[in-house]
Amino acid sequence: MNSSLEILTALAADPEGLLPARNQMALSLGWHIILACFGVAFPAMIFVVHRRGVVKGDADALELARRWSKVSAVLFAIGAVSGTVLSFEMGLLWPGLMGPFGDVLGLPFAFEGLAFFVEAIFLGIYLYGWGRLAPRVHLLTLLPMMAAGVVGSFCVLAVNAWMNNPTGFRYVDGEVTDVDPWAAMFNDGVWLMFAHMWVGAFVVVGFAVSGVYAAGLLRGRRDRHHRLGFMVPFVFATVAALAQPLVGHVLGLRLAETQPAKLAAFELAETTEQPAPLRLGGVLIDGEFRYGIEIPKVGSLIARNSLGKPVPGLDTVPEDERPPVNLTHLAFQAMVGLGTLLAALGLLFWAARWRGIELLERRWYLRCAVAAGPLAAIALEAGWIATEVGRQPWVVYGVLRTTEAAGESPWIWWSLTGTIVVYAGMTVGAIVVLRSMARRWRAGEHDLPSPYAPGSPELEESSR
Repeated sequence: MNSSLEILTALAADPEGLLPARNQMALSLGWHIILACFGVAFPAMIFVVHRRGVVKGDADALELARRWSKVSAVLFAIGAVSGTVLSFEMGLLWPGLMGPFGDVLGLPFAFEGLAFFVEAIFLGIYLYGWGRLAPRVHLLTLLPMMAAGVVGSFCVLAVNAWMNNPTGFRYVDGEVTDVDPWAAMFNDGVWLMFAHMWVGAFVVVGFAVSGVYAAGLLRGRRDRHHRLGFMVPFVFATVAALAQPLVGHVLGLRLAETQPAKLAAFELAETTEQPAPLRLGGVLIDGEFRYGIEIPKVGSLIARNSLGKPVPGLDTVPEDERPPVNLTHLAFQAMVGLGTLLAALGLLFWAARWRGIELLERRWYLRCAVAAGPLAAIALEAGWIATEVGRQPWVVYGVLRTTEAAGESPWIWWSLTGTIVVYAGMTVGAIVVLRSMARRWRAGEHDLPSPYAPGSPELEESSR
């Protein structure tokens, strides 16, 4: 009863804009981040198939590059809308953050805007260049597009890394002074966080694209076009999925020193333990671990790289500075579990191929490959939930609480409603356009002047 009253009292004390702002930001970021992955990873895959087509005279590879570039254009257009929404949301939803800390965060946001324009320009040149530019010159236009996608994602990650590792300023009596935007942008956590996200983008896009062609193989489209369309992104996905646990492990080793409350939530450590067990699944109920499995000592080995170093517990953190423990723990374990499953899926394919077994002829494996795309997206979302929820109650860790960053305006509920409508519309629009493009390609219309124009009556009839 007392705990319920405390929760109600805390909710009553929160700013009116806090809950809708949190929901709107979660929706916007969770939706946009999938598109951002395509901006980072898809150009590299297009480059590989285009280069193969140019160097080896591979018509199937060139056709893949042409089709993928049109898909990339559709996703880029939608991502431009969602990214613009996010830019406005930072100031509208979190005035307590952007007001005092705008000068600190302005540099990476400015560079991200420039990278976006460069990517848009060279995407346009690449799309227009089919049949107009010399083959090798046309191929090289992908390089600035690839670089701009990486730089833009780095800038966004720099802001998030700064929120988790604030530096480049002094906070004196509620005033931000001595601003060093370069130090803020290149903070202590940015390189590992960027590497984790960059590799994760290739996991998501690689499994998503290969899953599309696995679905085609399941439906009997066993031509070279579908096999090549599966293999190229699947290679990227496998390498990334195998590298991601190492990158994530190195990133996680920092938490004991930088964010012990988040580490305690990841490990469901109610008290400091040495050596700590690994807890698989389960939740904390009244301070007790339930509904999961404990493996002695392994937790310390994974979290600290040592059996002799303790895993800090929640008892070392004041109650008002603890994150939502169960949600953080379950999201973290979902990320790790799904990531491990995806790495095993890729490793199994190449191990079987080494032994002369072609798993593309096995329907059960193709079904797993189709499912891998959505599972990779879920793993990415779970990782962001673990990162962001695990940082609570801080928006700038140890400096500014989320309640202090939110506004008081109740109109944000209307903003949230509008955002839901807009994002639902963009989702439906993307599905309709991409399905239309795929249907017309299957019907034999290879050169689509626009991704949304209707096909000829004969093609429409044959597609039906």
